[in-house]
Amino acid sequence: MRPEILFPLFAEIDSLPGIGPRLKPLVVRLIGGEHVADLLWHLPSSLIDRRFSPPLSETIDGSIVTQDVIVERHEPSSDRRRPYRVICRTDSGFLVLAFFNARPKYLGDMLPVGEKRIVSGKIDHFRGEYQITHPDRIGTEAERAQIQTVEPVYPMSAGVTGKTLIKAIAAALDHLPDLPEWHDAALQKRHQWPDIRTALYQIHHPQDEGDLSPDHPARRRLAYDELLANQLALALIRAKMRTLGGRSIAGDGRLRAQLTHHLPFALTNAQNRALGDIYADMQGSGRMLRLLQGDVGSGKTVVALMAMLNAVETGRQAVLMAPTEILARQHYETIAPMLEKIGVTCTLLTGRDKGKARQAVLDGLANGDFAVAVGTHALFQEAVAFQDLAFAVVDEQHRFGVHQRLMLAAKGTAVDVLVMTATPIPRTLTLTAFGDMEVSRLDEKPPGRKPVDTRVLPADKVEDVISGIGRAMRKGAKIYWVCPLVEDSEVLDLQAAEERHRILADIFGADRVGLIHGKMKGKDKDAVMERFAHGDLSILVATTVIEVGVNVPAATVMVIEHAERFGLAQLHQLRGRIGRGDAASTCLLLYAAPLGQISTARLKIMRETEDGFIIAEEDLRLRGAGEVLGTRQSGLQAYRLASLDLHGDLLAIARDDAKLILGRDPDLKTQRGEALRLLLYLFERDEAVRYFRSG
Repeated sequence: MRPEILFPLFAEIDSLPGIGPRLKPLVVRLIGGEHVADLLWHLPSSLIDRRFSPPLSETIDGSIVTQDVIVERHEPSSDRRRPYRVICRTDSGFLVLAFFNARPKYLGDMLPVGEKRIVSGKIDHFRGEYQITHPDRIGTEAERAQIQTVEPVYPMSAGVTGKTLIKAIAAALDHLPDLPEWHDAALQKRHQWPDIRTALYQIHHPQDEGDLSPDHPARRRLAYDELLANQLALALIRAKMRTLGGRSIAGDGRLRAQLTHHLPFALTNAQNRALGDIYADMQGSGRMLRLLQGDVGSGKTVVALMAMLNAVETGRQAVLMAPTEILARQHYETIAPMLEKIGVTCTLLTGRDKGKARQAVLDGLANGDFAVAVGTHALFQEAVAFQDLAFAVVDEQHRFGVHQRLMLAAKGTAVDVLVMTATPIPRTLTLTAFGDMEVSRLDEKPPGRKPVDTRVLPADKVEDVISGIGRAMRKGAKIYWVCPLVEDSEVLDLQAAEERHRILADIFGADRVGLIHGKMKGKDKDAVMERFAHGDLSILVATTVIEVGVNVPAATVMVIEHAERFGLAQLHQLRGRIGRGDAASTCLLLYAAPLGQISTARLKIMRETEDGFIIAEEDLRLRGAGEVLGTRQSGLQAYRLASLDLHGDLLAIARDDAKLILGRDPDLKTQRGEALRLLLYLFERDEAVRYFRSG
């Protein structure tokens, strides 16, 4: 499928000099990919200027200098604590090169007495002498051009040296083929963008700090390449969905009327607006692909249920897919009793269902006994067949990739898809992550929801907090205690949670304090959640496994330890687990001093607002797009060259450009269209190309 001209860029990185079998996995982890192109997208973060060669008396301690030296003598040391010294003469005085744990033969060969050498490194004035300890570069006159230059500095990780990266990236640039220009000539001229080869060369050979700026024409060119590839891919998928043709679905309203009668509340204006959008899509001739964005507790599940009933009223089936077993079971426990009241059959399917029980569910879905199914990704396994699936709801979309969404939609004929997220997403991110969808937003909370009282406290007040939750427990309150994130390590997260569980169990009794974490088996998690929701547990100590969707209306207190380690969106999601019942609720954010500027701003926002959309925009501003929603884990597109907080203006241009391109050349058949196909492959948006190939 991939065009031949791009083969050199998709060769494995160990085809480049200096990257052998031992280094390859370390470099792959560092650059986030295993192809030559991935190295080119790994941009320098700073530079070292080795062109500076002043007289010794004019050097500044700690600065990088390059000096021409004649080697006078070697002074080995028998004391391991003292350095091996090489005394050198320059035009302006003597310079000492100092080496600890030295290998005398190596240094003798590298710096032969009487020979001229070029050395570069950090200079210091030490006991009346000028000294460079462990020079970065040593070479002969013939190597001057490689040494006395400006050197890019790349983000690094353990085991990979800057020298190795520079050498590999230079070789990767040599692999770059002559690619046709895919940008509109007028746009390119207006922004003064170089061609892609020049842009990559300039980025990897910076001459001053300005060359590293996100506003440099070369960097903006590459950012736009990536944004356009993304927007074009989404626009292609969207156009394909439109042409695939759907089925017009319009129920007679009887089941929805019955459900409305049983609901203890009236729908909000926002819910009615969203349902209007959804019903119009379902009735239309194309396939529906709509994103329902709703803040924590805004009533997305009821909207989804109404839309599912619209399909069921026509004699067809509907499914709801959730990312975790806890969430799937909870949806089932919410939905099934409501459906039972109005005579609609519903079943649950997760990876845990085995044997005869699973087979009974599969049979019921295939023969139409079940009108509605709720489950995890087990729903789109090969063995699952529906009699007539017409409508699919995907909850917490950012936990699933596009391909999983497509696999679910393939379980029926022209399935309409509604995607829901409780993570409010800033408008710019909505464009980049969900640009292939129409969007409805639930921006009102159902009546009766009380605001959560949020307080920020230093960690040394933890004893007071424990006393306070004791008083709340005696009044019958249920309490979440969320443990900190520890250095990206599930093992350390777990240790922190176990330690907190032990302390609270010692104080309040082991039978009153439960523990839940990501390493537990599904049925064990469910058992603990059940005891917390309906049984004897008053305190639930948890890692962030409770972040999404857990619904215990009796829980009115949440304590979050080391709140400064969490992102805003995550804190907002966690806080959304309380304030779901009639009682007043309190969220206590414990922080470890001293707080950095961003952490201070983050906790201040949490104290001031409960509006998830305001919080999401602030999160984007504070952290940048790459981290919002935890992009790396979420299936959201992570950008390598573009930064949405720095290149947001280019995103709108890319979206308009993609629309214009497909308006004029929907199959990308023109000369520019062919070049744009290369752009899609280059940024690994092959999925979009496959779409129109199969169309």
